[in-house]
Amino acid sequence: MTVSRAPRWMCSYNPEVRTVPAGRWWNAVRVPVALGTPALKSLGDASGAVIKDGYGGIMYWLVPPGAATDWRLTDVQVLGPGSHVAVPPLRRTTGPGLYWRVPLSQDRYWTDPERLRAALTDAAVASAL
Repeated sequence: MTVSRAPRWMCSYNPEVRTVPAGRWWNAVRVPVALGTPALKSLGDASGAVIKDGYGGIMYWLVPPGAATDWRLTDVQVLGPGSHVAVPPLRRTTGPGLYWRVPLSQDRYWTDPERLRAALTDAAVASAL
């Protein structure tokens, strides 16, 4: 279900992509689509919101602020304080361009960091085979 009322960090009335600072409301985990697609499939309904850049081949998971900062995974970048993430408007749930691959939900937008790490690790191992 799509959020009827946007979180504080999201302007529900803004029709354009906007840049939001990471580290305050969430950290973002940035991965290439080749790694993100199998991880998303593995997570299923356990995934929180995911932003996909349809042109750049990148996916971003939102995790709690401060989470995942010590990760050292190949092709995975954790964006926290000092970083910014382009965020699409709430209504944009298909490409091309930047869109919500998994839309914000009323009950959560974070993905559990440990589950995400396990899914990304499994995806990386499978792609190396």
